[in-house]
Amino acid sequence: MRFSHKIAKLTSGRAFSSARSHLRRFIFGWRVPIKLEANAIIDTIDRKEFEQIYERYAVDDPGEDWPKYLDLPRWIDINIRRIRDVELDIVTRKRILDLGCGAGYFAYIGQLLGHEVVGLDLDDLPMFGESTRMLGVRRVIWRVRPFVPLPDLGEKFDLVTAFMICFNNHKQPHLWGVPEWEFFLDDLSRHLTSRGRVWLELNSEYDGTFYTPELRQFFEHRGAKIENQRVVFSSGLRAPALAAPIAR
Repeated sequence: MRFSHKIAKLTSGRAFSSARSHLRRFIFGWRVPIKLEANAIIDTIDRKEFEQIYERYAVDDPGEDWPKYLDLPRWIDINIRRIRDVELDIVTRKRILDLGCGAGYFAYIGQLLGHEVVGLDLDDLPMFGESTRMLGVRRVIWRVRPFVPLPDLGEKFDLVTAFMICFNNHKQPHLWGVPEWEFFLDDLSRHLTSRGRVWLELNSEYDGTFYTPELRQFFEHRGAKIENQRVVFSSGLRAPALAAPIAR
């Protein structure tokens, strides 16, 4: 191999994917069943079914409205990055709950990697229902509400994800504060394995922030690592009794 080609490969996404594949085989002795590249993922999707969904719901300029998720290359690529961020490409089989699963791309890629994924979302948008059915993603219909526990979801989960969260009344009146999040996390802990992870990504509010100082402090006292919109609990949800009191 020429040196210039080696350098080009090292600076490419292909090299990154290859390095993670080697790491996975070294640690666990198994290889990913599919390349984590957008084209490879898209090739597994029923083209005819997707085209029918596209014809029904696509618009010329979706902006931030829900038809934007029909831009398959973009959103498959985004969800490949999410898969890598939560390291589902380098771990053995996990049971995952994806809150607000939308079109189901994250759950679908997780399933291709051999994980068991349950999506949870509203049933307001027919496009999302058709997309998740096309992809074979199991979807529980449920609205996450303040002070209302999640439904029975079966066995406990090793990982709970929620990307671009809206269930906290994002950009609406009565945005969730500490009491709502405390109830939600306490309830979520019932669905987690003892060392289960929770990966939350918040949307920014009208003032450009993701959380109030009080809410950030609350998350940190519950054991979260916070980086901008990301609030990540890496080893279970710290019991409220072990958390320092938060001013409300």
